[in-house]
Amino acid sequence: MNTENNRLEAEQPLSSQFIDSATGGQPERAIKSDAIRKWFVTGEMLGEFIGIRFGHIGPGKDAPDWRYYSHAEFDGIGAFAEILRRVGVELKILPQIKFYPAYRATMSALKHWPRYLAPRHPVPWSSMAQTSAQVNCSQPPLAVAWHVFDEGVTYRIRQDSRKAGITVNTFLLASLTKAIRPALKDPRAVVPWMIPVNMRGAVNRERDTDNHTSYLGIRVHPDESLLALHRKILESLSRNEHWGNWYAFKLANCMTQSMRTYLVAKGKCTSQWSLGSFSNLGEWDPDKKVANPNAAGCWLFCPPALRMQMLAVGCATFQGRLSLTMQAHASLTSDSRVVRNWMNRWVAEIESSLATLAANPGVLSLAD
Repeated sequence: MNTENNRLEAEQPLSSQFIDSATGGQPERAIKSDAIRKWFVTGEMLGEFIGIRFGHIGPGKDAPDWRYYSHAEFDGIGAFAEILRRVGVELKILPQIKFYPAYRATMSALKHWPRYLAPRHPVPWSSMAQTSAQVNCSQPPLAVAWHVFDEGVTYRIRQDSRKAGITVNTFLLASLTKAIRPALKDPRAVVPWMIPVNMRGAVNRERDTDNHTSYLGIRVHPDESLLALHRKILESLSRNEHWGNWYAFKLANCMTQSMRTYLVAKGKCTSQWSLGSFSNLGEWDPDKKVANPNAAGCWLFCPPALRMQMLAVGCATFQGRLSLTMQAHASLTSDSRVVRNWMNRWVAEIESSLATLAANPGVLSLAD
C-alpha cells in the first residue's frame, strides 16, 4: 500500500528533532573559503529557515519524525549520509556525479555568467495559492505534504522512464509541473525550476558531507514533450551550466557581506528566478543490505523553501520505495491543505503518466 500523510501537519504531535541551525550539531569549522556556506548563512541572516527537512516513518508508524540539517553545513546527500551514519549505517563513498563533463570546464562555464545580469521575471501564483501565510519565515514551514510509493509503483516509474528514453528526474519534474500549473495565475506560463547537481567526484571539500552541489536553471514549457524536456536538461549539462553556477557560487569569497546580503535580498544570487527547487537524492540501498533497525522504514527529504523559490520539492528512494515531499515558503502559505492538494495532483499525474507511457512510450506531452 502507498503511505501518505492523511493529517494536517499542525495536527501532529511535536516530535521534531531540531539540529543546531548554524553547525548541524557539528563543532564549528573553519569557513573562510567555504563560499556556498556563506550564501546560506546570508539567507539565514535575512530571516530565512535554511534547514534541510528529513522525515523518518518507522515501521508501524503513519507520521514522520522530522529533523533538520543546516544547508550551510550539508547538502541533501551529505545530510542524509550523516543521518544514516549516526544510526550506525556504514557509508564509504557517497553518490558521485553522473553527468558529463565531470572535469572542470572553466572557460566554457564562464559563458553562462551573463544570465546573472538578465532581468528577473517571477511567475505569479494565483490568489488561491497565497493563503494564510505565516509571519515568521525563520521556522520550518508549516505547509508540508508527502507521499511514499510502494515498491511496485517505484519500479514501474524507473522502468517505464527508461523505456521512454528519459530519466526518472525528467518524468517526475514533468508530472510535478503539470500538477502545479493550476495554482499559477497563468496556468500556461513557462515554469522555471532550480535542479541541484551533485558535484562529488568532480570537486573535493573538507568533508564528504559538505555542500558539493551546483544546479541547473530549467524552464518548462507547457506543450513540450518528455523527450524534449529530457534533451533540454542534457543540453544544459553539455553547456557546463552546472560548472558556471559552481564558479558563480564561489564568487562569494570575493564579496563583502553587504554585497552578498544585497544579492540574496534582491533574489539575484542565482542565474534565474525560480518557482521552486526540485531535488532528488537518488536510490539508496536498493539491495536492502542495511539491516539496522534504526534505519528501517521510509525516509522523506525536502530542500529549504526560500523567498526566491517558494516551493521546495524533494525525492528520495530508500530500499526500493520512492518518497515525495513538498513544502511551501511561509510567505506563500502556511496551510497544509493547499500543499496537500498539490501533492495529490502530482501523485495523480504520475499515475496517469505511467498508464500513458505503458501504452505509448516516448510520446507523452506535458500538455496531455
